[in-house]
Amino acid sequence: MTELETLPTPISAELRTMRVLGVEYTHFPLGRDGDLYVTRHGLPLIDCLLPINHWADKDWFEQNAQRLSGTSSIYRVRTKPANGRQREIVIKWNRMGQEIPGDEFIDAQFNSPFEEFSLVMDLRDADLSRGPRVYTQKPLAIFVPATRLEIWRTGRKEYVMQSLIDKHVEIELDMHRLYAVIYEWIEGLDAVEAQAAGLLDEATVEKLTRAAHERIEAQGFTVLDRKPHHVIVRQRRGRQQLLCDRQGQIAFAMVDYELLQRTAAHENAVRREKRSDYLRKQRDRFIIETPKVLPSHLHYMNIFGVGYIYGEAQSTGGELWVVGKDPDLFEYFLPERWEKCPRTRLSSVHEAFYTKTKDNIHLTWKVSRVGIVPNVDPFKEDERRILEFGYNSPFEEVAVALRLSNGGVPTTYPRAVYRAGVASGISDSLFDPSRYESHRHLVTPRGTPVLARDGDYITIWGYWNGPDEKLAAEDGDYVEGINALQAWREGLISEAMYVELMRRVHERLTALKVEDLNLRGTHILLSRRVSTGELVRDADGYPETRICNFELLRVTEGWGD
Repeated sequence: MTELETLPTPISAELRTMRVLGVEYTHFPLGRDGDLYVTRHGLPLIDCLLPINHWADKDWFEQNAQRLSGTSSIYRVRTKPANGRQREIVIKWNRMGQEIPGDEFIDAQFNSPFEEFSLVMDLRDADLSRGPRVYTQKPLAIFVPATRLEIWRTGRKEYVMQSLIDKHVEIELDMHRLYAVIYEWIEGLDAVEAQAAGLLDEATVEKLTRAAHERIEAQGFTVLDRKPHHVIVRQRRGRQQLLCDRQGQIAFAMVDYELLQRTAAHENAVRREKRSDYLRKQRDRFIIETPKVLPSHLHYMNIFGVGYIYGEAQSTGGELWVVGKDPDLFEYFLPERWEKCPRTRLSSVHEAFYTKTKDNIHLTWKVSRVGIVPNVDPFKEDERRILEFGYNSPFEEVAVALRLSNGGVPTTYPRAVYRAGVASGISDSLFDPSRYESHRHLVTPRGTPVLARDGDYITIWGYWNGPDEKLAAEDGDYVEGINALQAWREGLISEAMYVELMRRVHERLTALKVEDLNLRGTHILLSRRVSTGELVRDADGYPETRICNFELLRVTEGWGD
């Protein structure tokens, strides 16, 4: 690419709400003007924030923009009148992927615009019990012009930029496009300007700069480049004095967040809280009494009596059904959060894997064999029944798992069903059309089949390390799953106990009108305490059992959608 290239992005009438690093944005596709991602603070000002009302009108921008001091490209701009309103905003071109000048910043990186907004929002919402409020500019929007540049013209290092791209799982950063952050303008002077105006002396400037950083550190943040230019004070109208707070101290705000970071302690606390929030939401995923307002890209669905949150996985062109009623759980199971994470294969026969996601959540996922003729011998009576039944669809697996769980037979937890954008392909000789025919009446809100042959299906399950209810109350004292056959082979249970456990499982399934056409010890999990190695036992003294394979479970009575 040797010339500038403008992306031929069509203007979309449908706006999309999305969450990136915990911040909710409304995405405005602007065609040849690019893209605008607007925060909750910016939505009331959307007319003023559209680039045609500032940056895109070159004549207006030239006459109404003031370049501000600093090493970055930053402007104070008065927007064009829009619906009777004008606003003073700050537009700053983000420097992600560029090297930071100065030897002291060798291991540091500029924040991406989405990282910057996430940190600023977190700082604005910080717990006041930790210290006084830190006043900042309101983050309004992120503007991404459609024009693409050669990488050398952006000033970015490709390897640095690639590391940022890999970190942003909810949105795809473009290495060749520029990004601008748009903030509310804060009226006032920076500490250096205030000193030049005789409002501060040198010692007070130093003291104020130190106090500003002590305040953000009390809230769990730090800024790598500590400059008095980042501290904004306000002169009292008509007086040679600065505005003070109720304690008589000089009031100030902080600006410039491209090197804002959480402290290590606060970062760990944020991760713990996010995991705790996830565990609470999983515990309560079916008992949300007041339905939440869904973002425009998500929909409620009910398949075989199971409630799902449905939406597209835009990064792959796939689709995602998340079990339960809570739309906040949807983003945890987007493929970019788990698909490329390091994984451990769990079976030499099936495509089943364990992984820890980018959100520090332990999952197992398995490629569904729906549509594949089972590899069995029809000469044998029990195997002929398997051949006639075929493999359950992912939605049948989830429904059976919840039927058992609700009936008092513990299972592993179904979390989501993901349809990949492409299919591995099944030869006609091995293709079983029965499930596609039986699911033909099931369609998505887009009118497409829920079960389609043109994409592989993956069922996602919670990695068994303890009940949802227990982990939501206390995230610890974990257990690990060990299948019953392995437990016998390792001497944890006797052969007689193994046979008894299998018999009890069969009886419990039968009582719920469910039959496992291929019941095996590998389909039954026992729970072993990580701390002691002991098996968890039920009230009768037997090792607790939990069903973990559902692809050949047949409901003999009461099945329906």
